[in-house]
Amino acid sequence: MKTGFNAEAASAARFRALAARAAREGRPNVASRLTEMAVEKDALALAQYEAVEAIREPHEDLPATVAAAVAEERYENDALYPRMIREVDDETAGILREVVSRQQEHARRLSALLDAITGSTGDIPA
Repeated sequence: MKTGFNAEAASAARFRALAARAAREGRPNVASRLTEMAVEKDALALAQYEAVEAIREPHEDLPATVAAAVAEERYENDALYPRMIREVDDETAGILREVVSRQQEHARRLSALLDAITGSTGDIPA
């Protein structure tokens, strides 16, 4: 199921990228259709994610899932993207460095959420 989720999520991202390209090329109707398909792919990914969640053990709760997301972000920042940056041309490396910068912010935000949900209130202030 995780493989299906990953495939659908990747397809959704790909369709969004293609939609952006179509829009830049002056093909708004193509862009619109690709965006619609991306939304549909998101729904398929979410359905598979929810199916996986439904069969998890009770102890595999939200804090554990968020902690896993934090670990994934850190892996991407510390290992995955630095390796990719070393293997590509300078222009692509610059793009990937921007991705790392945003990923680091995601890791910080997820860590703050994890602290909040494992804290006394279990939530963040409105």
